[in-house]
Amino acid sequence: MFSQLEKRAALPLVCCALFFLYLFGLTRAGLLGPDEPRYAAIGRSMAESGDWVTPRLWGQPWFEKPALLYWMTAAGFKLGLGDDLAPRLPVAMASLAFLIFFFAMLRAEFGERVAFYATSILATSVGWLAFSHVAVPDLPMSAAFGAAMLLVLRGRSPALAGVCLGAALLAKGLVPLALCVPVLWFWRKRLRDLAVFFGVAAAAALPWYALVTLRNGTPFLQDFFWKHHFARFLTGELMHGQPIWFYVPVLAAAFFPWSPLLLLLFSKKLYQEPRQAFLLAWLVWGFVFFSLSHDKLPGYLLPLLPALAALLGIAIAGARPRSLQVMCLIGASAALLWLVPAIQDALPRALASGLSRAKIHWPAAWLLPAALVVVCCAVLERIGRREIAIFSIGLLITLSVVGIVSQTFPMLDREVSARGHWLAAPESITCVPNENRSQQYGLDYYVHRDLPDCP
Repeated sequence: MFSQLEKRAALPLVCCALFFLYLFGLTRAGLLGPDEPRYAAIGRSMAESGDWVTPRLWGQPWFEKPALLYWMTAAGFKLGLGDDLAPRLPVAMASLAFLIFFFAMLRAEFGERVAFYATSILATSVGWLAFSHVAVPDLPMSAAFGAAMLLVLRGRSPALAGVCLGAALLAKGLVPLALCVPVLWFWRKRLRDLAVFFGVAAAAALPWYALVTLRNGTPFLQDFFWKHHFARFLTGELMHGQPIWFYVPVLAAAFFPWSPLLLLLFSKKLYQEPRQAFLLAWLVWGFVFFSLSHDKLPGYLLPLLPALAALLGIAIAGARPRSLQVMCLIGASAALLWLVPAIQDALPRALASGLSRAKIHWPAAWLLPAALVVVCCAVLERIGRREIAIFSIGLLITLSVVGIVSQTFPMLDREVSARGHWLAAPESITCVPNENRSQQYGLDYYVHRDLPDCP
């Protein structure tokens, strides 16, 4: 692992990398898509009205999600962070706090090498990064649920684990309860801890559920529980139906550029200890559960990524030094960085019109630099400096994120976000096109009122 001198030199780089990965340029693009401005508008309404129980969108109750994200956003507005930073900064900070917790828990349980590899990979995987930059409930729920599962893994503090599970239930409803099935097996001989775990979770989450039900009655129960829980799982009525294999490519994409290293997980020896078996159960059960659902969205897999990263950290740390297999897989991960300019070029079109309509221009000019990176990483593995190879890829990902935020986010602001249209002519916006939900919710948010549909 790193020497003491290398650790002292690496610490400022790590802090700088985390800043540029998670906090740099959060407001360079306005809120994107239909969900982000809608959730932000609800949080702003809570801050302005003082009603922290019933989520309201332009005065009407909106029961799609629980209150945690709205509370986070409302707190941002109370602190005067502004329309773009108030929704996004709390999510980014939650992500950073979880990564620190993730590292500390894995270091205590598996050692520093595992913690370093796992945290480096999770922090720089495209799925975790992307959802840390947008104000939607997937990241807060995944961070809270991941913290609960890591505390269960350590076998300590069932009450604290229950608090984290309660926060997850307040972030995205009953889904964390369904994902907790592996805990029943892992703690099957610790019934008292199980009772404390679920009891504290209920005590943390039930007050809001009880209050919102008392104030809103049947409409809340029907909309929140039936429509956005059971109907999502059992039917495709919300128009997000996908085939059962949908999450196989999504999982590989979410772990970009580390996807090749996932081949290290296909080893029975890795799961002989109960702790690794628990991580595998966390991953596999969640993957099966989401795959069986009729309603599928890429963000649903986010709470599984910490388990996957932890297993990958254990596998990399346990691989023999100077391994040809690891050398090839690290080299393949480095080679995937060649695609970053193509992704950066296609991103505005993909967000505006869909991935299928985005033209991808393969960056031939980057072939030589990418090849040099691959060779350097392979040499580092060959001479026994695997940690430097992983660290180097992480720093290159950080530079790529800086490039995307600096160059592509302003394009997203002009071409995709409603903020660009609002800033261009704020006085002329009197209606919104009802066929474009992203522009509809976005313009409503920036104009601060519910605009009528254009004829």
